[in-house]
Amino acid sequence: MTAQATVAHGARGHLSFARTWSGGIGLVLTVSVLFIAIFGPFLAPHPPAALLGAPFQAPDSAFPLGTDILGRDVLSRVLCGGRTVVGYATIATAIAYVIGGSLGLIAGYTRSLVDPVVMRVMDVMLAFPPFLFLLVLTTGLGTGPYVLIIGVASIHVPGIVRIVRAATLEVKGRGFVEAAVARGERRSAVLRREIVPNITGTLVADAAPRLTISILLVASLNYLGLGLHPPAADWALMLSENRPGLTIQPWSVAVPGLLIVALTIGTNLLADAVARSRGTSIDRELIAR
Repeated sequence: MTAQATVAHGARGHLSFARTWSGGIGLVLTVSVLFIAIFGPFLAPHPPAALLGAPFQAPDSAFPLGTDILGRDVLSRVLCGGRTVVGYATIATAIAYVIGGSLGLIAGYTRSLVDPVVMRVMDVMLAFPPFLFLLVLTTGLGTGPYVLIIGVASIHVPGIVRIVRAATLEVKGRGFVEAAVARGERRSAVLRREIVPNITGTLVADAAPRLTISILLVASLNYLGLGLHPPAADWALMLSENRPGLTIQPWSVAVPGLLIVALTIGTNLLADAVARSRGTSIDRELIAR
């Protein structure tokens, strides 16, 4: 099978996932939460930091989801609080794929001294418990969005390197890659035209659960006060701030929590559907090599 044919087959596989129940539900959940995260700030009836009523006021016509611990409109903060969780998680995951994907391609294709050096460094990084690494990083560098993004991206890099390296080794031995090398194509051209298109399916199946992990890590750090700080509108911060009023005004905690849960479930269902549609059990076996 040529590289072009493989890519075309992969495109059909990507589209077939939506016809499964898990893919359909996952798509609806993910798109719905992403819509709120992206367009919510334009729909918010009040500024998210405005003090408008009594603390933990019950829902009424003025405040459909009530108010929070400081008397701010919960609906407005929910509509404005998704961009940070989704945005920082997406940026961190994208950075991790750029760095980890580049290192994995180099290690898998060149098979030079770079390969063992890169893999041993990745093994050392994998030895650190992820959350402990983030705690040490925030303690040493301080808190804030940049440290948050760098920390979450660093956690993903070793796993991405291993996946990309394993997939590259498998594709490298195929006939169309050997033919491209025999034609005298440059290494960069072989990687760009022959290798990368044929490992995209593996990366797509890996990206959704990895994004889910990023979302949970970002939310956890924000919840603990190691990422963003009040009065920023953020779903995880809302969980932390409004805990004292859980029994009085549960919507201030339940709604942002449910949105985070819906997003993680949706992306996981999507990942499973994409993996099944592409038959990526073989790809998963490659990772274990």
